[in-house]
Amino acid sequence: MKLTYREGGKVSTIRELEKQPKKVDVVLLVRNEVLRCGLDTMLNRISGVGSVAHWNPENLPGPIDLREPGVLIVDIEQWKFLGKYFDLFKRDSTRIVVIGDDFERIDNARLSMLPCDGFLPMSGLSADLLDSTLERTLLGEMPMPPALARRLLVGTRQATSAPVHRSVNLTPRENEALTHLVEGMSNKQIARSLGISTHGAKRLVGSVLLKLDSPNRTAAVVTAIKLGLV
Repeated sequence: MKLTYREGGKVSTIRELEKQPKKVDVVLLVRNEVLRCGLDTMLNRISGVGSVAHWNPENLPGPIDLREPGVLIVDIEQWKFLGKYFDLFKRDSTRIVVIGDDFERIDNARLSMLPCDGFLPMSGLSADLLDSTLERTLLGEMPMPPALARRLLVGTRQATSAPVHRSVNLTPRENEALTHLVEGMSNKQIARSLGISTHGAKRLVGSVLLKLDSPNRTAAVVTAIKLGLV
């Protein structure tokens, strides 16, 4: 498996990970028992994954312990409960991956209100797809079905007949990074285009998200379009 993990700004390959005790911990917040068990089985086949824990949906909303950051996989129905913990997820290094097939229900407002770092379709779900989604999420990309990405961007442009004026002061480098975000580039691709390190690209993207008050890359693009920045 090709899962990688970023720690202290360094990206480790799975071969390097196998020599290290630190692996990616995954938590499942999935109501459907069959899907939850299937994910558990696939995650245990990915060598870069450490522990796999389950949160009981019946206990939500309730206190969430994130002292061991990793990846949280949540189904669409349970995703809405995470809005209560928006600020916590925004500060924490935990990545949020939403799993489902009914992504047509997701609108721009929901994207801006809920923490999210990627989407995982159930159709065609496999260990390889799960592995790839986790890897891309940990590398700072935001994997999602192409149809969802197109709908979000087109819908935002159609809904915004005129730019919404708000003061957002981006540096020239941040503007370049934002342009690449709109093009769907990963941190690695942004770094290559700007001639900087991947860690430097990650800092730039993080700064853009902070200034646009956005929880994730897609929400940042949506906000930038509304503000007339792109």
